[in-house]
Amino acid sequence: MDEDTVANAEAYCARNGLRLLERLGTGIHGIVFTVEGNAEFGPAALKVHYSPEPYFRERYIYERLNEMGMSEIRGFDVPQLLDSDDELLALKMTIVMPPFVLDFAGAYLDFAPKFSDEIWVEWIRKNEEQFGANWSMAQIILDDLKDLGIHMHDPSPGNIRFA
Repeated sequence: MDEDTVANAEAYCARNGLRLLERLGTGIHGIVFTVEGNAEFGPAALKVHYSPEPYFRERYIYERLNEMGMSEIRGFDVPQLLDSDDELLALKMTIVMPPFVLDFAGAYLDFAPKFSDEIWVEWIRKNEEQFGANWSMAQIILDDLKDLGIHMHDPSPGNIRFA
C-alpha cells in the first residue's frame, strides 16, 4: 500500500512541477509529504490517501472550510486546500504549525454516524485520557466543527494539536 501511495505522490509532483521533499507522517488513511515548487505558497503538504472513501470525505470537508473562509477555529490553524487530484487521491494543502486542527479523513460531512451509548461512553473516556486538561477545549472545537456540519469522531492530540 505504501509503495502505491508513494508512487501516486511522485506522479502528482511530476504532473504539477513539484518536488517531493520529506515524509511528514503516516496514518491509517494515507501519507503526508512536504512538497515544493509553487512560489505562491512556498512548501506545501501533500496528503496521498490509500483509498477513495476517506480521500473524498476529507476533500469535501476542506472544500467546505475553504468556501466558508475558515483558516482557523478558536485560534487553531486549519490547513487550506490548494489543489486536489481525484485519480491520485492527493490533497495539496498549506502547512500549519501548532496549535492546529487537521486530518478530516475520518470525519463525516453533514451527518453523524450512529453509535451505541456504550461506544459513546468509551469514546469520552478515551478522549478525556488522551487530551487530559485540554479535553474541554478539544470538545469546544469539535462542537464548532459540528456547527459547520463536520463530525470528527476520531480526535487525537495529533489532529487537534495544542501549542
